[in-house]
Amino acid sequence: MSNRKSLRIAAVCCALTVSVTSVAACNRDGGSSGGVKVGLVTKTDTNPFFVKIREAAEKQAQAKGASLVALAGKFDGDNEGQVAAIENLVSQGAKGILITPNSSTGILAAIKKARDAGVVVIALDTATDPADAVDATFATDNKEAGRLQGAWVKATLADRPAKLLMLDGTPGSTVSDYRHQGFLAGMGLTETSPEVAGKENTNGDQTKAQTAMENLLQRVPDANALYTINEPSAAGGYEAAKKAGKAAQLVIGSVDGSCTGVANVKSGIIGATVLQFPGKMAEQGVDAVVAFAQDGTKPTGFHDTGSQLVTDKPVPGVESKDTAWGAQNCWG
Repeated sequence: MSNRKSLRIAAVCCALTVSVTSVAACNRDGGSSGGVKVGLVTKTDTNPFFVKIREAAEKQAQAKGASLVALAGKFDGDNEGQVAAIENLVSQGAKGILITPNSSTGILAAIKKARDAGVVVIALDTATDPADAVDATFATDNKEAGRLQGAWVKATLADRPAKLLMLDGTPGSTVSDYRHQGFLAGMGLTETSPEVAGKENTNGDQTKAQTAMENLLQRVPDANALYTINEPSAAGGYEAAKKAGKAAQLVIGSVDGSCTGVANVKSGIIGATVLQFPGKMAEQGVDAVVAFAQDGTKPTGFHDTGSQLVTDKPVPGVESKDTAWGAQNCWG
């Protein structure tokens, strides 16, 4: 290994958060995982969604008699940190790597090197572009999640023409792109529709979303609908609208399914949200790596881990559950 690469791998330990769970080699099914090492690379270690993924992966690794090494970037969009994390995990002998990519294209070279070294790589939550850059993807169907949000917003507006603001995520992320596209489809709009009155990127961050929404409302004070990439951005958008005295005029939809988000639906901060199931992504990903280690079976293709619209304001034609159900099935 070159000195440059050695230094880079060493540096990632300072730049990334590391969590390791090690247990005995026998799994609960009576087989042996052989001390399988599973790597996990999330976008950050602070977003509750990725915290849930890590916790579920740790629990499932323990149940399967494997060990988990969990790394996280310093911020949403820390592509270089994720590349270094992949190299770190390969050098540690991970049998498989589960990753929520910051960029759907920016880590492809690092993933290819890992796969060429015999490591199975599985995307969680965020698909790569192209999708077959990884062995398999375990994620929400984000176009469908966006469509559900859009269909609810459209039906709630009823006969009122939409004047739509969009708080997007991170440029280059398939999650951001797919939810955005799905929402527009659910609204019956296109990118160039005049109803789309303004868009801003937020990186899914509440503070950035609040600032973005303040800017949007200055330009479009009579907006009546708000798309949000996730629940933190919805909370930030709502706070900006509340301060501007415009919260009551907005129909706000979101995607995530955190317990905080569901509580915000119940209290009226968010009109509806689409639940995801990050625990399933992590559990199924760990299971796939252990199976690969045991018999060489590689996972393939896209595995939809499900989504569910939750609202206390149901609309005709859009299937939903109420916040009581949401509170029982939320995460974080």
